[in-house]
Amino acid sequence: MELEEKMRIVQELVPGKQISLAHIIANPDESFYAAAGLENKGGAIGIVNTSPAEFALIAGDIGVKASGVKIVHIDYHDSGTLILTGEVSQMQSALSAISDYCRSKLDFSVCEITKT
Repeated sequence: MELEEKMRIVQELVPGKQISLAHIIANPDESFYAAAGLENKGGAIGIVNTSPAEFALIAGDIGVKASGVKIVHIDYHDSGTLILTGEVSQMQSALSAISDYCRSKLDFSVCEITKT
C-alpha cells in the first residue's frame, strides 16, 4: 500500500510598504459602470492597491486634496484598495500625487501608473 504525499501550502500576507497597482480606466463604457456597481459620472475610474491596507485611507485623502476626485470605495481592513472617480486629468493628478508622496515621504516601492 503506497502512501500518497500531500503538499501543504501556507499563505500569509506580509505587509510591505508599497503601491502594487495604480491604474486609470479612462472613459469606461456605460456597461462597465453597471458591472462594477458604480454610478456613472463619466470621465475616469482610478484604482490603487496599497500595502499596508490602512494606507488606502491616506491615499484617498491625498488624491481628493490634489485634484478633486471622488472616493467611491476604500477597503482599509483587508485588501488596501482605493477606487476613485473623476475626470481623466483629475485622475492623473490624483494618482501622481499619491505615487509621489509614497516615493518621497514614505520610501514606498511604487509601481508605474498605467492607463487603459
